[in-house]
Amino acid sequence: MKINSVGMIGLGVLGSAIAPNILKSGVQLLVNDIDRDKVNSITNDNIIGMDSITELCKKSDIVITCLPSTNALESVVEEIATSISNPLVIEISTLSLKDKLRAKDRLKGSDIEMLDCPVSGNRIAALASELTAFCSGSEETFSKINFILQSFCRETHYVGEFGAGIKTKMCGNILNLVHNAVAAEAIVLAMKSGLDPELFHKTISGSFSSSRVFEIRGKLMVDDDYEREGMNFSTPMKDSKIIADHAIDMNCPIPLYQTAMQSYHTAIAYGLYDLDQSAVCKVMEKATNLDRKKIKNK
Repeated sequence: MKINSVGMIGLGVLGSAIAPNILKSGVQLLVNDIDRDKVNSITNDNIIGMDSITELCKKSDIVITCLPSTNALESVVEEIATSISNPLVIEISTLSLKDKLRAKDRLKGSDIEMLDCPVSGNRIAALASELTAFCSGSEETFSKINFILQSFCRETHYVGEFGAGIKTKMCGNILNLVHNAVAAEAIVLAMKSGLDPELFHKTISGSFSSSRVFEIRGKLMVDDDYEREGMNFSTPMKDSKIIADHAIDMNCPIPLYQTAMQSYHTAIAYGLYDLDQSAVCKVMEKATNLDRKKIKNK
């Protein structure tokens, strides 16, 4: 399989950060989004905007889809399936296993192969090519397209037959969300205890107690800077339904995850929806009546 051109469909928070990094793999990049302003904002001498998915498919050897919802996936897959060409599709969205399987079957009917390859990480990680990919489907195909994934991922893993990717991502997202909430708890307790938050974060980072979430999102908490949006609260809200439904299907309780989710619901109730989800720290601060200004003035 010779890959000369890659098409990217979906230029949201994550997709728009991933797209420019694909150029590192030495391919031509074409992009499309339902929002033409997003296409225009990313188009330059090296990134070509496409007016339609059909047009993009004709000129792409591989199409990467990064989409926000079931409806978006169904609509995009239908257009790909009815296009004249038959590019390989790499689906990197976080959507339900049932949605992914339906999309795969629809494309298979048009002799188009799909890989299920969700990615872990936020916009900040995507901009730095530090995402992690969980790829499932044909292992042979994965080996041929892995260099594309490596252009925007720090790590890429083949995890098994189609669907294993999104299963891995759902389980990983439990850790992500809980780590974020508990990082906020630890940082707020440190501040309440009279510790310097920046020194605390530096000291714990890299230790056995740390995590990538603590190191990346914890820094935003320490800086009290949630405008540098890596991934707002729409993502954990969407994912929570997918994860809860999957856990029910598996008859598997997830009590710590469900408890941690309450901090996210509270953050949204406080009007923090559009901030980075590390803003759960503000929920913890309110719960403990923490005043950062008073701490700084001590």
